Amino acid sequence: MQAKVVIIGGGVMGCSLAYHLCKEGWTDLVLLEKAELTSGSTWHAAGQITHSVSHYGLAKMAAYGTTLYPRLEAETGQSCSWHGCGSLRVAYEDAEVDWLHYTLSIGRGLGHEMEVVGPERIRELHPYYNLEGIKAALHTPHDGHVDPAGVAFGMAAGARRMGAKVIRHNRATGLTAKPGGAWIVHSEQGDIACEILVNAGGTYARQIGRWAGLDLPIANLLHHYLVTEPVPEFRDLERELPVVRDDREVSGYIRMEQKAGLIGIYEKAKATTVWDEETPWEAENELFEPDYDRIMPWLENAMARMPIFAELGIKRVVHGAITHPPDGQMLLGPSGRRNLWLCCGSQVGIAWGPGAGKYLAQWMVHGAADISMASFDPRRFGARIDDDYRIGKAKEDYLLRHEIPFPHLDRPAHRPSHSKTSPLYETLKDKGAVYQDVYGWERPYWYATGETPRAHIHAFRRSALHEIVGAEVRGLRAAAGIADLTAFAKLEIHGADAAGFLERVSSNRLPKSLGAISLTYLVNPNGRLEGEATFVKLAEDRFYAVYAATKEASLLNWLEEQRRDGEAVSFDNVSEAYGVLMLAGPASRAILAACTEAPLDNGSFRWLSGKEIAVAGVEAVRALRVTYSGELGWELHVPMAGMAPVYEALVAAGAPHGLVHVGSATLNALRMEKAYKSGHEITNEVTLAEAAVTHFSRPSGFQGAEASLAQPEKWVVAYLQLDEPGPDEPQADPLGSESIWLNGRSVGSITSGGYGYGIGAFLAWAYVKPEAARPGTELEVMVLGKPRRARVLADAVWDAENQRPRADARLAAE
Repeated sequence: MQAKVVIIGGGVMGCSLAYHLCKEGWTDLVLLEKAELTSGSTWHAAGQITHSVSHYGLAKMAAYGTTLYPRLEAETGQSCSWHGCGSLRVAYEDAEVDWLHYTLSIGRGLGHEMEVVGPERIRELHPYYNLEGIKAALHTPHDGHVDPAGVAFGMAAGARRMGAKVIRHNRATGLTAKPGGAWIVHSEQGDIACEILVNAGGTYARQIGRWAGLDLPIANLLHHYLVTEPVPEFRDLERELPVVRDDREVSGYIRMEQKAGLIGIYEKAKATTVWDEETPWEAENELFEPDYDRIMPWLENAMARMPIFAELGIKRVVHGAITHPPDGQMLLGPSGRRNLWLCCGSQVGIAWGPGAGKYLAQWMVHGAADISMASFDPRRFGARIDDDYRIGKAKEDYLLRHEIPFPHLDRPAHRPSHSKTSPLYETLKDKGAVYQDVYGWERPYWYATGETPRAHIHAFRRSALHEIVGAEVRGLRAAAGIADLTAFAKLEIHGADAAGFLERVSSNRLPKSLGAISLTYLVNPNGRLEGEATFVKLAEDRFYAVYAATKEASLLNWLEEQRRDGEAVSFDNVSEAYGVLMLAGPASRAILAACTEAPLDNGSFRWLSGKEIAVAGVEAVRALRVTYSGELGWELHVPMAGMAPVYEALVAAGAPHGLVHVGSATLNALRMEKAYKSGHEITNEVTLAEAAVTHFSRPSGFQGAEASLAQPEKWVVAYLQLDEPGPDEPQADPLGSESIWLNGRSVGSITSGGYGYGIGAFLAWAYVKPEAARPGTELEVMVLGKPRRARVLADAVWDAENQRPRADARLAAE
């Protein structure tokens, strides 16, 4: 047998992808299931779906599911049992209420009907829930629940109607990768050859991954839900009560199950895994004995919150396995092996499955999806993954399932034991560094000084971190700042065809002279952007590329796949061979000059150039005169063994000048005043023109040029300055994904931002409709549920002419 696509796994994820690939025109596919469809973990799901999501991509996915499920039965003839009862997410603490308002700020812009309501309205919607201590709830009236098996069977039926083959009771037994990227799937009933293979194996995904040489970072966690005896108070209800999500007391959800009650619990202690080595192939429709001791505190709370359940018996307990990845996001996208895609690692398959299938199908067929898939990209993990890490982080994710998802939430499990660290890790920790996890690297986020606790600060509003970052910004601009940016991804690209290859896949002109630097964008054949990189010319046939840490594996994988047969170009990942120290600020030249004999004046070392120099006796330091701070400065790419002596020399030389340590939070604030974009703006859902980076592009001569440079019609990036919050408004700033409004209609959303300490106002990047992007346009941004006035800016608010990074020796001396 032969097909264009084979999907292994007939749960909701595999069925959704098959259905949506057919919708995109790829009907030559086989959906292969070893037993009956849904017999892994889909069949035992509770089946809820909600708009109460504060992740932009997941919010789009969930909303799509609530529109697909009600119509799926009419389209396919398969009963799905959609119950559009709505839901309430209750809040007890001020921070929970802020989270609800943040969710509202995103959802309203996407057209989702939702409102934050008080106890009186909660009582009207749900008269049986104990509201003691509850301050508010997010009411999402178009939420609901479905029959999990029904929707999976419905999507499989829809795929079959469009031409796909659905083969059940045929177990895959192995994989063979063929030269050129094709695959052979070995099965009990014979081989299936395919161009493209998808692992949608759910709880079995790790075994399937092993056949292809992959060690997928997922684990199976056990989750309970319980169904009570019939509830007398439900017998005569004319409408179904909304699902209640109670994150604090129940750590889960409560809803009606016909005329009975259903309680789902994600306990906040003793998370339990199963099948740690691998899921047994013979396991079908597997459930486990209830562990009442593990869930009892939250079950008791559930009974206290729903007193009408308290005297009823438990009729049925479902205790089944659900996959969890380290960070809670699905594995959707390229695996790193050619033509092998992943569609697995979903902890909420019924809610996310329809959207996951839709957007992954777009990515597979068209080379990009209509939303950014970066947070789901399976190549996003950079930690040193072993079974301890994989299982420990999955347990951590399970325990966080019903905690408040604060911005920049710290997940400390197995850090730094499984992290990548620079040689300065302990030294900087002693200096007060509070670290963040960036592609498995420990990177300083900010520095605690004085009596400030050396711990992450979690809040939706301005906190002590606001002034801490402000002090770092002011110190760098007044004198100089030093930052450990070792997490940067670093490649050496070399070979006789290296220059021609890079000319084809990147937008800007390559640097011509040795040591020259160019900022460029990697462009897909469809014109969408794959990433941003800095290229340094080391030799006629060798280039040094520096780019965002989070893209280390995915961009390298992409470059390898762009290489044509016979093309003499190779890629060496040197990310762990070089550490990086950024030294920036008006005193940076004087500080560096005290540590090197290399001339640093503008005539000898111009802006946007690089040289190999000796610093503090360490040879072969790649000094690049470029920084993300917008100030005079250098990035010093230091052989890893030389990091400590170079750092010590710079700190000693900088002390008389007032050198300060700065973290990535400070660099974010600095780049916003300089109007520098980040990976939040440069994604594979946008083009050069939409990202407003055509000034880093040739007019032609690279793949996708015409499409990427075409006049934007859908959206374009805009640079915004927000008004400061008034005394009666939340003292908060956008966190990302908030909706933007013009004349009462939603026109876009925030991608990233940071406070501009030089001007005393918050600055943000956003993608908006072209008519809303004109400089001077007055807009409104929803911040914690309240409109905040903003206006579109034409230029950077700090040194728009780039005089500071070009600075000559006189400015450094001032």
